Amino acid sequence: MDLGTTDPDTVLDALDRRLVCALQVDGRAEPGRIADVLGVSSRTVTRRLARMRQADVLRVVRMPDVEDAAVGALLLRVRVLSGRVDAVARALADRPDVPFVDVMLGGHEVGAVMLTDAGARDRLLYGQLPATGAVTETTTHAVLHAFADAGQWRAGHLTEDETAALARPAVPRPTAPPALDALDRALLERLGEDARQAHAVLAAAVGAPESTVRRRLHRLDGLGLLRTHATVDPRLLGMAVDANLWLEVPPGRLAEVGAALARHPQVHGVFATSGPTNLLATLFCADHGGLYRFLTDTLGPLGVARVETTITARAVKRAGVLLRQPPRRP
Repeated sequence: MDLGTTDPDTVLDALDRRLVCALQVDGRAEPGRIADVLGVSSRTVTRRLARMRQADVLRVVRMPDVEDAAVGALLLRVRVLSGRVDAVARALADRPDVPFVDVMLGGHEVGAVMLTDAGARDRLLYGQLPATGAVTETTTHAVLHAFADAGQWRAGHLTEDETAALARPAVPRPTAPPALDALDRALLERLGEDARQAHAVLAAAVGAPESTVRRRLHRLDGLGLLRTHATVDPRLLGMAVDANLWLEVPPGRLAEVGAALARHPQVHGVFATSGPTNLLATLFCADHGGLYRFLTDTLGPLGVARVETTITARAVKRAGVLLRQPPRRP
């Protein structure tokens, strides 16, 4: 099912935004728990979330572990001929191993994140992309370290106390990869499509007793494998500008600058990378003035040597969820 990226004139009201933020904290939180924290009725929470889901405004999916999924991932910058950007973006978005696809401002570049093995990588980079005839250049960066990813971003419409009340207890990372059987993998796959499925729905889908599904999800949660991402058009949360900052940072300060940017409330991803720049930061801003202030007031004091700023014109796929443009609401 597609998720609608909405018209810039369409907005969510204050309570809608707070509900989205609650799901950013815990994508599987029960309506009653959200209602208690936000001071509204459970019925209101259920009705509002259902309306946003049915309107393709909001979707919650399971996110892979940031370290396991991001390190070794490829960040692609694909330059294309004029008029061919949509076709290339759609082709990349159709791939299950490409969870993020953006069309950049100017219409000549597609940005994408690829999680795959070497064979699929080589077929795409050295065979499929050049064979299209539409691609003029592809720049590939490998992720070396993840400081923060999209699943950790919060839009800021909750108080600190509300966020703390909704947050799940911190789970230490396992020292070794957890052993998963077929049922575990089936549940994680289903939650990758819709992380808010009820236990009974999951049980019916995987053919297991509901009590078994509850136990398995509790175990998977304890292993830190139930991270979620509330996928929503950031413009509906007051963020009109989505920018990628390709930064050149002195190697001795890379960890310090990456950690500092990961703590910034506007930043929704920070990765150390290979390539001519060594750090990528992605951020949301209310407007272009906000982006300018971030460059001068935040990056300036961090001692960043050089920055290339690219702005997303249109998000095509986020966290594995395809995005489309729905009709404007009356």
